Amino acid sequence: MASLATLAALLAALLLVAHAAAFHTTVTTVDVDENIENQQRRGESCREQVQRQQNLNHCQRYMRQQCESGSYEDGNQQQHLQQCCQQLRRMDEQCRCEGLRQVVRQQQGELRGEEMREMVECARHLPNQCRLSPQHCEIRSAWF
Repeated sequence: MASLATLAALLAALLLVAHAAAFHTTVTTVDVDENIENQQRRGESCREQVQRQQNLNHCQRYMRQQCESGSYEDGNQQQHLQQCCQQLRRMDEQCRCEGLRQVVRQQQGELRGEEMREMVECARHLPNQCRLSPQHCEIRSAWF
């Protein structure tokens, strides 16, 4: 009789351990899947945010006026800078640089050489001008 009780207790303990191991594995798998989904959503979210901010059209106008050689219109520049900063402010911090990279890529067909270098430099420092984070964007300069 005592061995039957011991056997039942041992069987109950084994079932408890097996259940706990299965639960732990399931939780780990769900965490990994959620991280992948969040990363995918974040990438889509940046594109959507840039589109919601009209493809950062004010940033593009500001950079063309301010950063291109010999193109200066002070009244419009300040207005475009302020509106550009507002557009960037409405975006998540991790999406701002990606948005500016997209603006620079759009100019790739129209600008060459020194003008493109100036556009890239302007885009790199634009968040700092707006007093936003990150203050500096990494933008590859392989386009010129």
